Amino acid sequence: MVAVPDKRFTYIYTRAFKFLCHLQKSQNMINKAKYPSSLENKLALSFMFFLFLSSSITLAMPQSKTIIPVNVGVVLDDHIHSRAQKIWLSCIKMALFDFYASNAHYKSRVVLKVRDSKRNVVHAAAAALDLIKNEKVRAIIGPVTTMETSFVINLGNEAHVPIISFSSTSPSLTSIRSSYFFQFAQNDSIQVEVISSIVKAFGWRQVVPIYIDTAYGEAIIPYLTDALDEVGARVPYRSVISPSATDDQIEKELYKLMTMQTRVFLVHMTTSLCSRVLYKAKAIGMMSEGYVWIMTSGITNRLRMTDDFSFLNSLDGILGVQTYVPKTKELHQEFIPRWHLQFLKDTPANSFSANLDVFALWAYDAAHALAIAIEEVTWSTSNIDFQKSHTAPNNSTDLESLAVSQYGPKLCKALSTTRFNGIAGDFRLVDRQLQSSTFQIVNINGGATRTIGFWTPENGLCKKLGSSVNTGKGSISNGNLGPIIWPGDSLSVPKGWEIPTNGKKLRIAVPQKVGFTEFVKITKDPSTNITDVSGFSIDVFEAALEILPYALPYEFIPFAKPDGTTAGNNNDLCYQVSIGNFDAIVGDTTITANRSLFVDFTMPYTEAGIVMVVPVRDSNRKSAWAFLKPWRWDLWFTTACFFLFIGFVVWVLEHRINKHFRGPPSHQVGTSIWFSFSTMVFAQTARVVSNWARVVMIIWIFVLLVLTINYTASLTSLYTVQKLQPTVTDIKDLLKKGEKVGHVRNYVRDMLKQKGFDDSKLKRFTTVEEIDDALSKGSANGGVAGVIDETPNLKLFLAKYCNKYTMVGPFFRTDGFAFAFPKGSPFLQDVSQAVLNVTGGDKIMKIENKWFKKESSCQDLTNPNINSNGLGVDSFWVLFLIVAGASILALIIFVVSFIYRHKVIWSSEASIWCRIQKMLTIFNEKDLSYHTFNINEKEDEVTHALPNSSPESSVHQNLNQGNSNSVFSGSGEQQAARVSMSSCCNS
Repeated sequence: MVAVPDKRFTYIYTRAFKFLCHLQKSQNMINKAKYPSSLENKLALSFMFFLFLSSSITLAMPQSKTIIPVNVGVVLDDHIHSRAQKIWLSCIKMALFDFYASNAHYKSRVVLKVRDSKRNVVHAAAAALDLIKNEKVRAIIGPVTTMETSFVINLGNEAHVPIISFSSTSPSLTSIRSSYFFQFAQNDSIQVEVISSIVKAFGWRQVVPIYIDTAYGEAIIPYLTDALDEVGARVPYRSVISPSATDDQIEKELYKLMTMQTRVFLVHMTTSLCSRVLYKAKAIGMMSEGYVWIMTSGITNRLRMTDDFSFLNSLDGILGVQTYVPKTKELHQEFIPRWHLQFLKDTPANSFSANLDVFALWAYDAAHALAIAIEEVTWSTSNIDFQKSHTAPNNSTDLESLAVSQYGPKLCKALSTTRFNGIAGDFRLVDRQLQSSTFQIVNINGGATRTIGFWTPENGLCKKLGSSVNTGKGSISNGNLGPIIWPGDSLSVPKGWEIPTNGKKLRIAVPQKVGFTEFVKITKDPSTNITDVSGFSIDVFEAALEILPYALPYEFIPFAKPDGTTAGNNNDLCYQVSIGNFDAIVGDTTITANRSLFVDFTMPYTEAGIVMVVPVRDSNRKSAWAFLKPWRWDLWFTTACFFLFIGFVVWVLEHRINKHFRGPPSHQVGTSIWFSFSTMVFAQTARVVSNWARVVMIIWIFVLLVLTINYTASLTSLYTVQKLQPTVTDIKDLLKKGEKVGHVRNYVRDMLKQKGFDDSKLKRFTTVEEIDDALSKGSANGGVAGVIDETPNLKLFLAKYCNKYTMVGPFFRTDGFAFAFPKGSPFLQDVSQAVLNVTGGDKIMKIENKWFKKESSCQDLTNPNINSNGLGVDSFWVLFLIVAGASILALIIFVVSFIYRHKVIWSSEASIWCRIQKMLTIFNEKDLSYHTFNINEKEDEVTHALPNSSPESSVHQNLNQGNSNSVFSGSGEQQAARVSMSSCCNS
């Protein structure tokens, strides 16, 4: 039987006091309701209080059932100066005390068996073995370090005893894949995402980790490099410091770091070693302006426990990643004050000041979770013994004869499903790991930490938790953090790299070239043995460096053999940069996919694309049909159709009122066509009298004027100006004909092979003179029909031979020439920006004119796609549309007016065919009412219209009626129409 802690009576009294308060409130309510305060009511209330107190005492007092003790091992460093372990052990004990005080009726009781690891892996393993074999523990809390824990995990796995670690954060422990290991601490593999987010937010490209040479220090590096690689940063160097390193060794390593360009350092080690490293760093000037120091959570989480103020003051300007613990009332107002009182009671007050870190809170929650799981298993099983191994030989060692716990598998299952709201936050396990993924970013100044932001997997960096104002994980900027005071009390964000004062100049490789030396030209003075490097690429690079806000010392080194020949192509040069033999490449280096695997390129400084240079020929041969070339066939056809259409429109509008358009049908057709075509040279003799015909002719003559001017200009150019056209306009034509093709770059040869060219049809050239000679001969005479290569190379060729050749294309897309730097180079971003400034201004034009200057007699033949096939309808369709619209409108108005004037015909009782026939007859006759006809013509027409009556009598009759003009008016025409209509109907 195990005695219940004395706190049960406090629990009883508390419940009793609360119940009395409740009774008092009930009594007050009765009085306010004016209920009789009778003796019966008082007796009833007293009886209820008696029953409640009795039941509480019954629950709190030891039950008749047996309390089952469960041994649990604790392996810590019980050294006299091991402050953290004493605090952690006190939290474990306090967690069990609080748990069973609140759950006195539980069947199980955890009994702690504490062992000392003596800061040694072997002693930690021996302590765990002793606990398993002799104390029959059902679980082990600890040990502290990663190395100790890895040994103990294997023992727990053999004995089926769960190993619970609240202080080992190394991701290497999870790689053991033991189902009996529980990591109740934040895994370091999570915080690397926080670090990479900080690096990305400030645009740093390189980070140097300084870590301890243990399993704890090494385990985070693979995760760190992967996380940095995702944000475009890299690790150029790893600084490994032994736990037993002397101050001189640390100082030597730090001086080595000072000679490097990188100024962003990540510290991942124990607190004691970190203090020594940072002391030395401050002493030699590495905590000054321009440096960036970031500490992992393993150091930042333990700063609350240190009372070394000189160490804290040496951390000014450092950024730290810290585990976020929610600030709750239960933690800060209840737990921490109560723990302080208990800890000061158990520990001499003058030994050291005590503060809780997150590991202490995890220790408390670990003990609490273990107590819950043990109680659950205790109620579900009665078999808690160890079963001895039957396979162990008689002379076996202790490890071979290790008994297996029957309790372990069930305890592991119970622990995996345990979840509660702990002191350190929500306690939840996934794959036996604590899911605690919120971090806070702190800035240390004056020995104190100041929170500048937070990080969550959902939102990334943010100034406040739960704030809706953040850019999200995918869009990170330093605006998501609060103000930071950097080392040296600087408020300016360090750029992350510096040129060391005692460092070497940048070794910039330049390719050794035979031809196309306008890009890079290497000359060596034999008398002074001084190498001079010049060229277009060199001038662009030097112009870019002049824009940089800092001086960048460098030296050009030819990529050549001792005899002066080239040491390899650009692919070989990129590889040399990737392995560190050179710091950059300046030359005509094309950006390609395979080269980008080894180096990073700046923005391109030349035009991109694969083009072709071919000979030119005069396309304007003076043939007999050359006069037709200014216009395409569609324009000729459309113009001819409109001549006929305009002639028809004018005839319709004029033939009834204009004598020039009268006569036999053949005469009318000929006159109309002749009149229309004569307007082309403005030689028409016939006059138009209709207003609508005049409108149509005004528009048509304007269109003809525009067409004539363009025709004359094109024809003049055709006969006077030489128009050079390429002999070939597409590489498909060369491929079909089996022509030979030249190139300069080797990778262009590979592209042509993929296009279908046979290797025997491809020839490589190294100089512009070779290209000129091959193109002049032609493919049939041992030369080539065209040369296909990059735009800059062939542009340089045309600058010298512009009158004989022209450029067509591009046919393939490339990214142009650029400068190359090693992967993750800190100079890349600044140089790229400088290149953009150079190529976007007048500077690049001056450099091009210097190296690619054309001859004075050169014509601009680089764009052979100028339209030399003549003009088409697409150039004048608006004019034709206007003419057609005006003509159709005139016809519609004429027809409507004509039908309206002769509406009497449509109102007659004659057949439709008779009416239509009569309308056509009238349409073919003269309109005598129009002023263009004289009186004699009108009399003749009336005589023909009124048979059996003489003209004189008819006219005389109308004159006598007082209407001298009626015969020439519409009434006279209608009268003639009636007469004609009658004759038509009679017939």
